[in-house]
Amino acid sequence: MAGTKALLMLENFIDGKFLPCSSYIDSYDPSTGEVYCRVPNSGKDEIEAAVKAAREAFPGWSSRSPQERSRVLNQVADLLEQSLEEFAQAESKDQGKTLALARTMDIPRSVQNFRFFASSILHHTSECTQMDHLGCMHYTVRAPVGVGVPPGVVNIVFGTGPRVGEALVSHPEVPLISFTGSQPTAERITQLSAPHCKKLSLELGGKNPAIIFEDANLDECIPATVRSSFANQGEICLCTSRIFVQKSIYTEFLKRFVEATRKWKVGIPSDPLASMGALISKAHLEKVRSYVKRALAEGAQIWCGEGVDKLNLPARSQAGYFMLPTVITDIKDESCCMTEEIFGPVTCVVPFDSEEEVIERANNVKYGLAATVWSNNVGRVHRVAKKLQSGLVWTNCWLIRELNLPFGGMKSSGIGREGAKDSYDFFTEIKTITVKH
Repeated sequence: MAGTKALLMLENFIDGKFLPCSSYIDSYDPSTGEVYCRVPNSGKDEIEAAVKAAREAFPGWSSRSPQERSRVLNQVADLLEQSLEEFAQAESKDQGKTLALARTMDIPRSVQNFRFFASSILHHTSECTQMDHLGCMHYTVRAPVGVGVPPGVVNIVFGTGPRVGEALVSHPEVPLISFTGSQPTAERITQLSAPHCKKLSLELGGKNPAIIFEDANLDECIPATVRSSFANQGEICLCTSRIFVQKSIYTEFLKRFVEATRKWKVGIPSDPLASMGALISKAHLEKVRSYVKRALAEGAQIWCGEGVDKLNLPARSQAGYFMLPTVITDIKDESCCMTEEIFGPVTCVVPFDSEEEVIERANNVKYGLAATVWSNNVGRVHRVAKKLQSGLVWTNCWLIRELNLPFGGMKSSGIGREGAKDSYDFFTEIKTITVKH
């Protein structure tokens, strides 16, 4: 059609070259509901080519010194930083998040991660012990499992889980899998990789509680909990979706929390005043909305958001996948909204009486990724944090990360940890060598 803007056509990146594919999938702009690019619908052939390229590149890259690899990682960080605006625009358009969030969090954190590990790889040490009575010395060395950046070292293959995903995780020459996503997909990855005894790092879902005690500083707690509930449209595995508030402050907290939530503007991603953008897809939007409908059917009350307040959007974004931040009360702990990961801008607020009670209720889900605790009682903060079944516990804050320390969840929230030492352990194989002299 005359005047129609050409669609962006993505290509796979294999062995240092961009390669077209015989089949493509439409990708939608979440803020408009319109197709904006086409993505390769790759399969076994593309995976085979990528694995071959990685296998051939591995000896040369793995033999490079830590100093050389560190320089490469720092160069990647520099290039990302130089093109920060371009990457932020692309991330916002693809995912629906606000451009401001992509500019201030996603891309800068990517840069930070590359620089952190560029430095970290220079400071690992090996172990050594002696057995003088046997005339032996033992030491360990680390052998890389994965690959790095020259041609064939990094390969990007697009496609769907059933086609390209299954081909990748079941390939006998792919020794480890690092996956972030849903529990059902992780179960399938585990099944397919089991015959090959692959190493797995699985960062899965969460049903993260915020526990707010009566001595909490609400001036700090409320804006932080609004953010922890609705940042990136609630599409962060670490987002708060269950808020437990001590009864003596429940009414005050709820009133102020709803008022603060209503101030969060939902708008097009490029709007500098928008706090939230669009959800990732139409199907996901309908899924999130269905949880609100089920809560209503169970007798819950919706204080703001979906079905209560009006969403104002420009004409071009009327078909976008937008949803207002939604607060639910009068809901049972057994409800699907309190037990299942919604992964959207929906949070439930419920009262509690005692410390022991709230710990038991917070732990009464299959997930155990993250939690937040709000209290000015130092002893209570440490007691509660220790008893919560969560891989991460923030107290009087949220989403402050230290890359040196482990990141990951308990129970159905995943297997393994990420971080300086944990990532080093996962992406290398340790070997013990004994020398008799």
